[in-house]
Amino acid sequence: MPRLPHPSLLPAVPTPAPRPAARRPFDLRVHAQRIQIDELIVTDPRQVLAHARTAAHADPDTAALLGYNTTNPLTLPAAAALLCALHDPEELADMGLHMVRHTTRVTAATQHRDPVILELTDAPEDDGR
Repeated sequence: MPRLPHPSLLPAVPTPAPRPAARRPFDLRVHAQRIQIDELIVTDPRQVLAHARTAAHADPDTAALLGYNTTNPLTLPAAAALLCALHDPEELADMGLHMVRHTTRVTAATQHRDPVILELTDAPEDDGR
């Protein structure tokens, strides 16, 4: 019967378990692009313009990109674009914009193949309006 060594003779720090070799990332050379497009209609132009004026004062740099300044008021399309840049679809509905269609387009390609294009378009269900 073998004798066990006295605990004071055992190593103080257990030897670490060998680590598995780290895998190197594998570059597939795949390039993908995802574009999401929301098509909106204006249900209340006055409300859209009012919210856009408030947004232009809160974020003047973004408003300036759309052509807004103190001497040049926002047009309705620029107002809608400003609100779309700053808010999500649920908030836009409360501001007088209604989503008509949502399109997601994904393009993926390798160096040696033509791109594969997937497009999904959906219109929200009519909720009794």
